[in-house]
Amino acid sequence: MPPSKRPSAPRAKRSVTVTKKPGARTASSRYTAPKPKSAKHSALWVPAAMFACLALGVVLIAANYLELLPGGQAKNEYLFVGLGNLIAGFVLSTQFR
Repeated sequence: MPPSKRPSAPRAKRSVTVTKKPGARTASSRYTAPKPKSAKHSALWVPAAMFACLALGVVLIAANYLELLPGGQAKNEYLFVGLGNLIAGFVLSTQFR
């Protein structure tokens, strides 16, 4: 083979290192929402009432099935009151900020 027709060897690629200046900003393709000027806070009674309703609902349902409540046997009324307390606790949890 003549010298001009020889295949050339693959060349090594150069690696380029980019140094950033401290504090330099880079463009991002993600949207970042601005921080709100004032954060909302819930009143102190909201988490207190939420945990009280959740705890009371669990205690009522457990006590109903363990037959510890007045009447001596499990009643649907206690179950519904316990479920109502659980639902109220979950509704209050949506208002907690």
